[in-house]
Amino acid sequence: MKRILITGAAGFLGSHLCDRFIREGYHVIGMDNLITGDLKNIEHLFKLEHFEFYHHDVTKFVYVPGHLDYILHFASPASPIDYLKIPIQTLKVGALGTHNLLGLAKEKKARILIASTSEVYGDPLVHPQTEEYYGNVNTIGPRGVYDEAKRFQESITMAYHRFHGLETRIVRIFNTYGPRMRLNDGRVIPAFMGQALRGEDLTVFGDGSQTRSFCYVDDQVEGIYRLLLSDYALPVNVGNPHEITIRDFAEEIIKLTGTDQKIVYKPLPKDDPMQRQPDISKAKEILGWEPKVGREEGMRKTFEYFKTLSREELDKKEHRDFSKVNRR
Repeated sequence: MKRILITGAAGFLGSHLCDRFIREGYHVIGMDNLITGDLKNIEHLFKLEHFEFYHHDVTKFVYVPGHLDYILHFASPASPIDYLKIPIQTLKVGALGTHNLLGLAKEKKARILIASTSEVYGDPLVHPQTEEYYGNVNTIGPRGVYDEAKRFQESITMAYHRFHGLETRIVRIFNTYGPRMRLNDGRVIPAFMGQALRGEDLTVFGDGSQTRSFCYVDDQVEGIYRLLLSDYALPVNVGNPHEITIRDFAEEIIKLTGTDQKIVYKPLPKDDPMQRQPDISKAKEILGWEPKVGREEGMRKTFEYFKTLSREELDKKEHRDFSKVNRR
């Protein structure tokens, strides 16, 4: 039986990857320090014979007994609220965590896929974004801790690939959504849906002309799965190229939720990208992949999930307490 280690396993995307590899017949080892992850995302897996969980911080030495065929490194804060509150941990998991896992992959002779992000493109001057674009990132801005952590992650991964001959894969993930997203994590989809369910006006930053391209989680997982099993070592964009302005998206959410809230406008955060749209030509050509789930269907499924949350969860303003996090 193939064995795979998935870091960030209790997070939104990590938990869906655990589900997928269990279904594919793998023995899955999940790892998470639970700073931003939540065990409820994977509690349904604990009863399974071929799932095990390690509560561990990958910025410290990582030990996993037995052989490993694959490693998926998805441990990282991924929302602006998180990485602005724990900037040093965000940098450490991208640098020290990635170094530790590349070393583990080398020791186990395992193939490793690292989760990069569209944020490596910063506020792009090229549209749509191809993998050959080097990006427009403010290294010392507040968002730089996430952007640069991921850019370094790509660099050290390619160094291990070229110097040690390690089998590596790099996925650049664009905005992904679906069930198990945290309601108050600062990203636009849970923010809008939470506001709609609480009867609040929808908050748009800037004038709403900035664009995003939203990929449903099942499509994202399929792209990652195909990339892991491919023979391609350079970065690949995986996302949905169908672009929409945030203003139009807010109108869509109001229609979907059947609410009558207004849209209110607030100042745009520093370095917030104005455009996000992946060029997925490589994913189509190399992986035979493109998204299948349309935004209307995906948003309906996501809204059904958010409607199952308790009133306590809906009303919780502070989504995560970082007071006990080691901030060294």
